[in-house]
This record gives sequence, C-alpha cells and structure tokens, in this order.
Amino acid sequence: MSAFEVGPHIQVDAEGPVRVVRLDRPEQLNATNHELHAGLAGLFPQIDADDEVRAVVITGNGRAFSAGGDFSYLDELARDPVLRRQTLAHGRQIVTGMIACRVPVIAAVNGPAVGLGCSLVALSDIVYMAESAHLADPHVMVGLVAADGGPITWPLLTSLQLAKEYALTGERIPARRAAEIGLVNHVVPDDEVLDQALACAGKIAALPRGAVEDTKRILNLHLERAVLATLDFALAAEDRSFGSVELRANLDRLLGGGDGGREKRAKR
Repeated sequence: MSAFEVGPHIQVDAEGPVRVVRLDRPEQLNATNHELHAGLAGLFPQIDADDEVRAVVITGNGRAFSAGGDFSYLDELARDPVLRRQTLAHGRQIVTGMIACRVPVIAAVNGPAVGLGCSLVALSDIVYMAESAHLADPHVMVGLVAADGGPITWPLLTSLQLAKEYALTGERIPARRAAEIGLVNHVVPDDEVLDQALACAGKIAALPRGAVEDTKRILNLHLERAVLATLDFALAAEDRSFGSVELRANLDRLLGGGDGGREKRAKR
C-alpha cells in the first residue's frame, strides 16, 4: 500500500484494492480545521495516482461523518486573508479532485454530514447513509456563501426547487428524506452502514478496471461541466462573505462563551 500524505486528521487503510478513508477528529465530531481541510485537498490526486486502488470508501471515526467546521477555524479565516485564500484554493482542489478521481468513491455516512461533510457526500459516487444521520449545508445561517457545497452539486442530484430550499434555509435533511429526493442511494441501519459501503466497493473493485473507470468518467463529465461553470464565482462569493458584518456578529456571539464556545461547530 502506498503511504499517502494526508496530515494528522485523516486515516487511510487498505482492504485489498479498496482504500478506507476515515475523517479522524472524533472528539470534535470530525469538524473541519485547517489540517483536515488541507489533507482532503491533497488526498484525491494521490488516490488517483495509485495504480493499486480500485475503489474508495470515505467515512468518519466516532459518532459523526463531519459535523461542519469549528467556529474558531471560521474566525481564523475571517481574520486572516492569506489563510482564507489558501483554504479556498484547497476547497477548489477537493471539489475538482473528487470529480476527476478515476476510481469510484463510496460514502458511508455514519452520522451528521454538515458543511464540508455534506459536500463530500454530494461529490461521492454512491452513498450509504445511516438511519439516524442527516445532511445540512448551513452556510447561510452564519452569513456565508457555500462555494463547495449543495448549491454547486445538488441541482444535478435533485430538483432545482429542492436544492434552492435546502441551500437557502440550511435546514437539516434526514436520511429518509435525502434518499427520497435523490441525494443518497441507500439508507441502512446505523451499525451496517460501513459494511454495506465496503461490500459495494468490493463489488466494484472486482469488475474490469478500464470499464469502471471510463464509465465513471463519462458520468462525471456532466458534473464537471456544471461545477466548473459555477465554482469560480462561488469561491469569490464565499471570499466576500467572510468580510460580512453578519458573519462577524455571528462569530462574536458564538465564540463569546470562551474556550467552550470555540468547540462549537458550524459549517465547512
């Protein structure tokens, strides 16, 4: 197995030709910080370049898939334009890297998938979701634009009207509802979600490699064209929104509780 450079908060394990990617900040519900975000940006090009890999399963350690972003990380991004530019570049790399990755990516959504977690689900090729889990893209609730989330991918997965509803309100989408509207493939018992995702990955990994990879590429050309038409505007809009008075007021309120407040999560 090739050793991937993914930083301290991502685990990559081999199960034959399948790679199991685990987001690994369980005490923070796998909320995003700079190291995790940067690790994801560099992960998928490495997977794509590894000839031994035939399929990927992505999941979270602990109780969550990813419960969004630490408010303290958002505060850093709002205050530091250099870090923000780097993070937005990483966001672009995550989106384009997942879309271009030659091997199928199967999400095992073991718990809440919020912000960036929700984006990872939307960019995966097949999604197994635990019955108790939910999706949410609450950027607007804190005053941010979603550059790498629902607005750029959901219109291809569900109706435009439903994409607007959930992107503009930030409301949670329970697992059953997510399956009904086409955002996930399968809703399964909580204790079966990883096993079922691994079984799917194993089945795909056993199929003729060239046929699988070219078929994925054909399908993802539709997604790639749609995403590239909107992504640069979305990233510029998110950059602007980090300077909004609404975001600053929300962060000041949410971080006002001292160290405990800095453990809260929002999005990304």
